Amino acid sequence: MAPTSTPQTPFGRVLTAMVTPFTPEGALDLDGAQRLAAHLVDSGNDGLVLNGTTGESPTTTDAEKAELVRAVVEAVGDRAHVISGVGTNDTHHSVELARQAKAAGAHGLLAVTPYYSKPPQEGLYRHTVAIADATDLPVMLYDIPGRSGVALELDTLVRLGEHPRIVANKDAKGDVAAAAWAIARSDLAWYSGDDILTLPLLSVGAVGVVSVVGHVVAAELRTMIEAFTGGDTAKALAVHQSLLPVFAGMFRTQGVILSKAALNLQGHPAGPLRLPLISATDTEIARLREDLAAGGVHL
Repeated sequence: MAPTSTPQTPFGRVLTAMVTPFTPEGALDLDGAQRLAAHLVDSGNDGLVLNGTTGESPTTTDAEKAELVRAVVEAVGDRAHVISGVGTNDTHHSVELARQAKAAGAHGLLAVTPYYSKPPQEGLYRHTVAIADATDLPVMLYDIPGRSGVALELDTLVRLGEHPRIVANKDAKGDVAAAAWAIARSDLAWYSGDDILTLPLLSVGAVGVVSVVGHVVAAELRTMIEAFTGGDTAKALAVHQSLLPVFAGMFRTQGVILSKAALNLQGHPAGPLRLPLISATDTEIARLREDLAAGGVHL
């Protein structure tokens, strides 16, 4: 059974883009994934986004993606939204992944803008609609031009928002002004895809965050968002400022690398990474400890 949602917050407010735990030998760690998912929900997450960039989706197989969804839904599916990344730069493959995620029990789909191919806006529109038409699950767009090479323009976002199952956007464009226009012109629920911009995006109408730092500070993110939505903007700003070292520290190198380092330090399932990603160096781990401690997280 999927957890409760509203049109304004279709996937809740605090979601973490969960890492995919691997065994020391590099195999998928399903038991670890279940334990990590339960920990993240217990820590304050409304939802978990699986099989995204932070989940090392480029290096997991289709079968592993489905196994991960099934395991996490079994662990937390009645308590949290479980969203599966299905976006690729091959529309046919993305449609297959969407149907697979539905069969595995996912509550929603994340559709990243097709990367590398740089399709025109009409191609982006048709690709995303094909994914949305493949199942009856709600879809969150993922607009991240820094990785994909092409952005969803305002008119395209508005058109996509007219589809009955395209209900949200994870915005990693880094442009608050563009977000303000898109929020004003569409009915999409807006989720920050850049941790440090969550509070600024809330101020122009965003409803929550799909976070990386939520691996370690989900409760603080929830406090910030609830303070803002409750009208206590001074408290929200204070929490935001207290978390600045965490926002900076978790991205001194690739976010997956330091997320797994932090989880490993805390004794939570994470394990190694698959090439071309590599584990954090001793120097990077030492700096991570300093950054997290400065943000109130002691490992």
